[in-house]
Amino acid sequence: MSALLQRRPGAAPVSEPSARPRRAKAGRAGTGRHKRENLAAYAFLAPWFVGLALITAGPLLASLYFSFTDYNLIGDHEFIGWANYERMLDDARLHSSLRVTFVYVFVSVPLQLAMALALAMVLDRGVRGLPLYRSVYYLPSLLGGSVAIAILWRQVFGAQGLVNQVLAVFGIQGEGWVSHPDHALSTLIVLNVWTFGAPMVIFLAGLRQIPAMYHEAAAVDGAGPVRRFWHITVPMLTPIIFFNLVLQIINAFQTFTQAFIVSGGTGGPSDSTLFYTLYLYQRGFGAFDMGYASAMAWLLLMIIGGFTAVNFLASKFWVFYGD
Repeated sequence: MSALLQRRPGAAPVSEPSARPRRAKAGRAGTGRHKRENLAAYAFLAPWFVGLALITAGPLLASLYFSFTDYNLIGDHEFIGWANYERMLDDARLHSSLRVTFVYVFVSVPLQLAMALALAMVLDRGVRGLPLYRSVYYLPSLLGGSVAIAILWRQVFGAQGLVNQVLAVFGIQGEGWVSHPDHALSTLIVLNVWTFGAPMVIFLAGLRQIPAMYHEAAAVDGAGPVRRFWHITVPMLTPIIFFNLVLQIINAFQTFTQAFIVSGGTGGPSDSTLFYTLYLYQRGFGAFDMGYASAMAWLLLMIIGGFTAVNFLASKFWVFYGD
């Protein structure tokens, strides 16, 4: 065998059989397996893509088109260009709804985040039965946007509600809080602050990620609890604060159920609870002015997008991302 493999003078060198055909065959088999795996993945994702196209993207593009039309949801639509958007400039109720919504967002969101952070810091101290407390405090966030809680809230702040019964014990004569123009919006703000469970859980997770050595070193240097909070806890927690702030602002601008139930769908008294989404509903499904309602929906989208963009641009000045 060794003699056969010896090279004769002038003969071409003898090499072993190449493994390239086998490798190429294995490569083709691997490519086919990857294709089948990709097809299986796309098959599982197909329902999501169909839902995105039919439930989200389709209606979104349709509403953009209808915002440039005169459409009453029953008959044919007529293209009218920018007339719906120009009409907004003279709509006094739309301006009132924007004012009510801005007050609601700018007051309730900071109070809600402050309440969530305060309670998260209390629970972060290692309270016994933490899972139970965390579940109890998170429960209002699950129920806060429901119809049942909105009805309960209307009864609690009614003329004969629980709030006035408690005030009567101290000799204070209460009033119908949800039926008074000066206090109706305040009751909805309190309801939104009460649903602090979701940001509280996120804050609690963020507090658990702050290294204890920072607080220990500051305590050794003589820093008190307040100083450690402002110079250690808050800077390290700014990414979580930013996340909760963006999320809660978006949710607050879309508030609808509470205002609809508490006011009976009218936005009263005296339009004091006429949120932008409620007025949009009245125009679209009350007056069947679907073209104008579509334009209002796109205005809301631009407002939310604008506030989100401003938050992201401003975040570089106050959000600290530590290594």
